[in-house]
Amino acid sequence: MDRRSFLGSSLIPLLAGACATPAADTGSPSSSSPQAAGSSERAGVLDAMRRAVRYMDEQVSYRGGYVWAWLPDLSLSWGEMEAKRSMCWIQPPGTPAVAHAFIDAWQAAGDPVFRVAAERAADALVAAQLPCGGWNYIHDFAGEDSLRHWYDTIGRNGWRLEEFQHWYGNATFDDAVSSSAACVLLRVYQAWGSERFRAPLARAIDFVLAAQYSGGIADGGWPQRWPRVPGTAVMKPPYGLPRGARGGMEDGDYTAHVTWNDDVAGENIRFLLLCHLTMDDPRLAPAIRRGMDCMARMQQPAPQAGWGLQHLAKAAGGRPAGAIAAARSYEPRAFATHTTATNIRQLCEFYRLSGDERYLARIPEAIDWLKRCALPEKVLAENPLLKGRTHPTFVDEGSNRARYVHRYGSNVHNGAYYSDHDHRDTLSHYSAGRMLKLDALEAEYQALRALAPEARQALKDNSPLLQRGKGRLPRFFGFGRQSLMDAAEGREDLPALTDEAVAGLLKSLGTRDYWLAPLPAVTNPYRGDGPRKAHGGREYMSRNVGDIYDTSPYDAANPPEIAPYVKRERPEGIVSQDFTRKLGQLTAWLARQPGA
Repeated sequence: MDRRSFLGSSLIPLLAGACATPAADTGSPSSSSPQAAGSSERAGVLDAMRRAVRYMDEQVSYRGGYVWAWLPDLSLSWGEMEAKRSMCWIQPPGTPAVAHAFIDAWQAAGDPVFRVAAERAADALVAAQLPCGGWNYIHDFAGEDSLRHWYDTIGRNGWRLEEFQHWYGNATFDDAVSSSAACVLLRVYQAWGSERFRAPLARAIDFVLAAQYSGGIADGGWPQRWPRVPGTAVMKPPYGLPRGARGGMEDGDYTAHVTWNDDVAGENIRFLLLCHLTMDDPRLAPAIRRGMDCMARMQQPAPQAGWGLQHLAKAAGGRPAGAIAAARSYEPRAFATHTTATNIRQLCEFYRLSGDERYLARIPEAIDWLKRCALPEKVLAENPLLKGRTHPTFVDEGSNRARYVHRYGSNVHNGAYYSDHDHRDTLSHYSAGRMLKLDALEAEYQALRALAPEARQALKDNSPLLQRGKGRLPRFFGFGRQSLMDAAEGREDLPALTDEAVAGLLKSLGTRDYWLAPLPAVTNPYRGDGPRKAHGGREYMSRNVGDIYDTSPYDAANPPEIAPYVKRERPEGIVSQDFTRKLGQLTAWLARQPGA
């Protein structure tokens, strides 16, 4: 590994010994690999993994990049929407998730096939990296004209996927897009020290730091997209809403607000923490602390001591900076119960990470508020889409009434989303309710509060934030999302797999070299823009797709109950998430073997 100066790059070199690898840089199998151990069972597992990885790398990927699903003949592919063959999806479970599975396999076996595939996926991410240092949801290797064409056709007509209806030209933190891609670059550089990943990793770190708000109540927070692109389209209903309903993007361009949705802050903090632990970069710990402080600071006052999906980064429309804000047109200005629960868990993690009791101080207020927001039995009985849920997704500011989102029309051109207090006929693609385990949240908080004084002091004295460049990356990333402290301390929880289950995975791979699984979604082909004439029917209110002009994905087994849709079995294809799960199971089995 080259440990020389970065010659002006903002990325400071890794400390010697910060990254151990299970095999030499040549990529040859280690002496403890299944092949070297001579076990026929291990050799069979490793052979199956090699064949599956090589097929994904050489046949399925496009220049090392991956989408979410393909027909077996690769004639049609999908990310979150239908994708061109020349595309790769950065948004998980696309390219970063597959790359992490390859690196995990290499960590368990040290086999060069896995390294080659991982580096090809990382090369695809480098090609997709924007000049700002971050990533968009998708990349088109055919060039920007081809990507713009996709946005102007397929993307524009995805009714429920508003983030794809407009080409921003900038990067996103949504759905861990940029953080997951950056983590891949961090891993491949630390594993093999390949020179070509040094500068892209430095740009990714610079991007996360530059996008962080500075000053005021928003200090330390992150927007959903960055850099800011002026003039972003704001969706409004094409015609009248039901009486008393609210609709449209109530706070304008939501991409500039401080974002908690999909744990944007938590994902960025996790990436910066991993960098901080393995690099001697003095900028990282302060940025992590500022991010943690922003989450605590933006908790709203009691009695509604929660968070929204987003908060205003600066005063707007007569409302102060830090106030809850609306996002997409089906994400109204309201408190979000699931986001509040996520932030409570993160504040507990921040305390473990720092020993700073400020992060625990207002958790009881948030839990008390959530207890008062539970869904009534009458609501649960009258809306089957709320089965198994405990809380409404959205709660009104001030009144504490549950707010429910609906839609009218048949496509993006004649339809719109709106919200009111009617709990019936809610959306199927964005649940009106959430399952929150408040007992577990409260128990976690109480356990931290019950720590002995010496244990509390140890959290402060041994904080990973004080250990700059003295740690190492976890070996495995693909076995569930690690907590901040698990990542900091290198803890890993490998799933256990029986020999029978292993045999089943090998049998299902067969001689094809790829696994088949039911496609999670299908789509209507692009037919042009849908009709703009008002549609008064209710057929699409609680469905994942509208009329045949809607390019949104939907379950083939649960289409709208109107012609020409017909319920059918889910077709089979190659599915990234299925592949990474099965490869991960075999990886975990290998890693658990004696001498692995």
